[in-house]
Amino acid sequence: MKRIILIIFLISSSVYSQNKPIGKLEGKVLDASNMNPLMGANIFIRSLSKGTSSNENGEYQINELTVGTYKVEISYLGYDKVTKTDVIIRSDRTTYLNIHLNPNSVKIKDVIVESGYFSEVEEKPVSTINFSSEEIRRAPGSAGDVSRILFGLPSLAKVNDSQNSLIVRGGTPIENSFYIDNIEIPNINHYPVEGSSDGPIGILNVDFIEDVNFFTGGFSSIYGNRMSSIMEISYREGSKEKFQSQLNLSMQGAGGAIEGPISEKANYMLSGNIAYLDLIIDEIAMGGAIPRYGDAQLKIVYDINQNNKITLLDIFALDKLNFSYETALKVDFANSYGDINQMSNVIGINWQNIWCKKGFSNTSLSQTYYEYFADFYGIEFKTLEMDSKSIGKDLKLRNVNHYSINKKHSLEFGFESKYNFSNYNLFLNSTKNSLGNLVPKIRVDKNLRTFQFGIFAEHSFRLNDNLKITYGGRLDYSEYNGNLNISPRMSLSYKFNNGYTVTGSAGIFTQDIPENILVQNKSFKELKTPKANHFILGVSKMITESTKLTVESYIKLYENFPLSPLLPKAFILDEAIASRFYKNYEILNDNGQATSKGVEIVLQKKLAENFYGMISGSYSRLEYKDFNGDWHDRIFDNQINFNIDGGYIFNDEWEFKVRWIYAGGVPYTPFNLEKSKELNMAVLDYSRVNSKRLPDYHSLNLRIDKRFYFSNSSLIVYLSMWNAYNRKNIAQYQWDKKNKKVVVQEQWKVIPIFGLEYKF
Repeated sequence: MKRIILIIFLISSSVYSQNKPIGKLEGKVLDASNMNPLMGANIFIRSLSKGTSSNENGEYQINELTVGTYKVEISYLGYDKVTKTDVIIRSDRTTYLNIHLNPNSVKIKDVIVESGYFSEVEEKPVSTINFSSEEIRRAPGSAGDVSRILFGLPSLAKVNDSQNSLIVRGGTPIENSFYIDNIEIPNINHYPVEGSSDGPIGILNVDFIEDVNFFTGGFSSIYGNRMSSIMEISYREGSKEKFQSQLNLSMQGAGGAIEGPISEKANYMLSGNIAYLDLIIDEIAMGGAIPRYGDAQLKIVYDINQNNKITLLDIFALDKLNFSYETALKVDFANSYGDINQMSNVIGINWQNIWCKKGFSNTSLSQTYYEYFADFYGIEFKTLEMDSKSIGKDLKLRNVNHYSINKKHSLEFGFESKYNFSNYNLFLNSTKNSLGNLVPKIRVDKNLRTFQFGIFAEHSFRLNDNLKITYGGRLDYSEYNGNLNISPRMSLSYKFNNGYTVTGSAGIFTQDIPENILVQNKSFKELKTPKANHFILGVSKMITESTKLTVESYIKLYENFPLSPLLPKAFILDEAIASRFYKNYEILNDNGQATSKGVEIVLQKKLAENFYGMISGSYSRLEYKDFNGDWHDRIFDNQINFNIDGGYIFNDEWEFKVRWIYAGGVPYTPFNLEKSKELNMAVLDYSRVNSKRLPDYHSLNLRIDKRFYFSNSSLIVYLSMWNAYNRKNIAQYQWDKKNKKVVVQEQWKVIPIFGLEYKF
């Protein structure tokens, strides 16, 4: 550690002795409602009293900018002002910043504060938050992972450090979806539970991200087949001027990226990353198995003309995990051993077409290919417990159209279809369930061919200068079970003249049962589609132009969830996520119900000067009704969440960040110790379902960054400390078959992380 600090100091001294290099800023200013260029928009850097205006193509350029971090203001008559923070100018590089301005028909007088800092979410104000690429990269405890920055939000439960599980307002990790440039990405993490969206390590290259919108409820009808959240991710374009490259080293792995022009109309970005933990860390210290993984991403953009653009996107991930018998013997809570091999690849093309001055569309055609091979053996007798081989391919066609009738009325409409071709080869040996009862073995070898189709539309209009209403819905059809689902949705916002805004939303959100369950029994075709009814009410207040206070309450009512009479006290989908694989469910019905209720408070300050931060808290209750009609707490029910997240920028070189998270302990069902010892397995006491709680969780994450600017390159060196005061948070209690006793599985202890990013 002393050597690292000395090296940073020496390099810092040499950099300070030189004049700071320069870079430049350029981009386009577009009308968000129709993607037409805006001529004459003002782009201004207040700290330098320097600016420019956009030309007839909406393009602008500001040259000779000293390297550093800037705040850029963009304004245009008749449109909402936008203020972009965290705009980084790097040595001998062009920073691209494209701006989408929303038309403003509002003429409110005597408004206390006008804000351009939160413009990204003002058009979709219900349960929405926005993050820039730089906000994600620098967040403490995130390691540049898109999912982990969200753990500072009150909408998410805090369950386990080792998983990027997005448990949004009571929803399981299977209830979230991700879109990059209008192409659906089933999962953005390595090592997910099959059919889920969680995993311990992120796939995406944060440097490729332009910004992220995260919707935690009440989202638009253009998104379907998800009940909890949507993440919209926009990838930037590659350099249009010259070849550029980057090297990265972090906990996620070692990697690099290149980008540059292909021709006058085309550019590309390509990155790769590979894990190296297996080379430097003992597998016992990691709890048994060292992950070996890699990923690659490619984006190519071709501008056909002013009105047409083609984008090619490819996201590839490869995961391998070996947990040997010898290693399992040395780990207290290990009761099985085996291998996992996964591969996924999403490739797609999106066509953006501006078909008139008032409308544009995005049409994507994509293919998702995935492989999941896993086999596990019981440590006691070395018998095969599970052998799973799944291979699948999804072909998706998606079309979304935006039409601005006038400044008060707009439409969004379109369709999406999905063809699925998959093979499930699954063997689950006979075993005893958590009641200690025998479950017979099952073997599934099934080719699945399914077709899904959905259409959607919504209309947004302003009744007056203050009130905006959006209503619409979806119609979704699944060929596999013949289910037809109608999902009406509605939202509204009302802006008061004193700076307050009231928002509300209600709607129905449906989602198919995971195919891993459906293929187990033909009778499961008759199960209804699970659905969630969302009801949301919120109020926000601009405290200053860069500080916003939001209070939101919500109710989610779940219906049609699968339950089993063989596990009458269990909530099947929760159990599958907790055990990290889908078990043999011989009999299921669709009578499952659940509720999620809560209130959330968020005080967010954007980077106006040198300080930024967020303070948030929530109180929630998550419950489900079991097969017998009794209600219990769900396993993700923290009840209380409190987060402090912020940072201070000392100058253009040094930055310090901190995050502290507190969460109430989640419920668990204690063991039936007598029967567990008798059978030497985990047998739960279902007379006390989720009656106990783990100790409360809390953790402090710190991070300090140092930037170095050279004549034609730049370097970021950072040191991060996860769980800085080494809190012993408990992940779960497990049954140790080797020693026939209950053992504690702890979460991550203090972890120092050193990383660097070198751009040249």
